[in-house]
Amino acid sequence: MKLYRTTLICIALLLSALGYSQKATVTAMNYDISDNLDLQAVASIFGDSRDLADFERRLNDPQSQISNLDLNRDNYVDYLRVIEVTEGQTHLIVIQAVLGQDMFQDVATIEVEKDRKNRVQVQIVGNEYLYGRNYIYEPVYVSTPILFDVFWGVSYRPYYSSWYWNYYPTYYSPWEPYPIYRYRNNIHVHINTSNRYVYASDRRSSRSVRLLNDVRGNSYERQNPQNSFSNRNANTSNRYVLDQSRNSNRSVQSQSGNSVSSGRGNDGSSSGRQVNSSSRDSYNTTSTRPASSSREVSSSSSRSANSTTTSRIAPSTTSSSVRSASSRSSVSGNAVSRSSSMTTSQPARIERAATSSRSSSSFNSNSGSSSRSSSSMSSGRSSSSSSMGASSSSRGSGGGSSSRSGSSSSR
Repeated sequence: MKLYRTTLICIALLLSALGYSQKATVTAMNYDISDNLDLQAVASIFGDSRDLADFERRLNDPQSQISNLDLNRDNYVDYLRVIEVTEGQTHLIVIQAVLGQDMFQDVATIEVEKDRKNRVQVQIVGNEYLYGRNYIYEPVYVSTPILFDVFWGVSYRPYYSSWYWNYYPTYYSPWEPYPIYRYRNNIHVHINTSNRYVYASDRRSSRSVRLLNDVRGNSYERQNPQNSFSNRNANTSNRYVLDQSRNSNRSVQSQSGNSVSSGRGNDGSSSGRQVNSSSRDSYNTTSTRPASSSREVSSSSSRSANSTTTSRIAPSTTSSSVRSASSRSSVSGNAVSRSSSMTTSQPARIERAATSSRSSSSFNSNSGSSSRSSSSMSSGRSSSSSSMGASSSSRGSGGGSSSRSGSSSSR
């Protein structure tokens, strides 16, 4: 039994080790450059900003750490500057990473446009090189941002950041980039969940595409043409499709992990229980069968003993009854002696019948015990002997009475 338990424990440990290794392999993900800046967080702080200068400050706040981009790989998060270009009712806000002296890389654009019905439409568009084609979110703000009133003011001037390489505002201090998993945990705190962020696959403003050509920055793209999103993620159009495939893979992997854990439980505990139950059944069958056979043997022996005893008692009872009948017929001449012998012998017959019935009932009730059957046999013998003695005494008494009657008649 100990060897069996040890084997089960070893199997369970082996399966748990295999399951752990599979989980470790499953959770390992290939991270992408686009994971380092969440556009929903960008849209959220854009709606909370007073103006574009406040928006740039929020993007580079060391306390919030909205960005985690390090494109120039200097082990510090790149500073993000904000540039605005306007035309008519269209405002194009460009977010660029400062990589070096006169080196900038477009990260995302915010396209704000008012239609003929004075409805403002906002789209956050990820750079195609970093996020793929048409990675767009349309924020639906719970309250109208203050920026919308500022954009269409009478004396409004487009915003153009005055900060560049090694010349940053006083509130800014570079920080080292986080691991991706830590950045994801941090960024969700800064997303306003009261707003809605609707994914869109088409750009609404054609004018914004044309305005972007005037201020485009693609220094990192020109230096690393092989590192575009399409090259990094084959058969994936943009970041949204990449997220969908990741989520589906995670759900499949979690289901496979659950099946491995459930299989481990079935192989370990359930099989052990089944084996234990089978061993219990085998133990019970082996332990009960000899007992039942012994009971059958004892009952058969008691039955045989009972049959021999009754066969022995029956002749004695018959002989005694015949003898008592002959004694009654021999004394039929004398009424007094017949009546006295009947009165003396009748209780003896009733007692013998009671004794034989008691012995037979004791045999039937205690047929499983050999000691009780032997004792009943001895009691049956004693009763038969007593009946024989009683019959002999009745014969003697009958003879005496006949002799006395003869003497009296001679007299």
